[in-house]
Amino acid sequence: MSSDDELAERLRASDETALRLAYDRHGAAVLYLAQRLLSNRADAEDVTQMTFVAAWNGRDGYDPERGTLLGWLLGIARRKAADRMRSAAREQRATEAVQARPAPVEAGETPERTVDRLVVADELARLPTDQRRTLELAFFDDLTHPQIATVTGLPLGTVKSHIRRGMAALRRRWEVDGAPSGSRSADRTRLR
Repeated sequence: MSSDDELAERLRASDETALRLAYDRHGAAVLYLAQRLLSNRADAEDVTQMTFVAAWNGRDGYDPERGTLLGWLLGIARRKAADRMRSAAREQRATEAVQARPAPVEAGETPERTVDRLVVADELARLPTDQRRTLELAFFDDLTHPQIATVTGLPLGTVKSHIRRGMAALRRRWEVDGAPSGSRSADRTRLR
């Protein structure tokens, strides 16, 4: 078995096997740190994955004179965990802001609302299956992003990307139909 210094050299030389060996050797320590920082196994697993992806992408930046391979990986994991915590805090603030708003008054079904529903249904049908499924789970089933990741088996980041791209496609369709973004009522931008 090679030393961490040899492993780091192979990693910097773009040896993909070295990344697997680094994960096998240090993945448990990275996961342990991430779980201690985040207190959530699923987020810790995501951070562990992101750590090794970042290590691969930034392999030229590792300098063995500045520290060990494990220390470098743990530093990346700390930054990724901090990013995850900031993201979760933003999501929590957004959720609280939405929950603090008064519930919209349910209006009767108008012809305009029926057309809006048809436009949304048509645009949803045009989306790739994974994007459509994540949007349906988010808006029709009212699931959170982590719940959608669990239901679909997709990584949390992928779920968020699918939702963001799907919403962007719906927004473009809204704008093509003659309503500038943000001008439709909150009632009509919901997918229900």
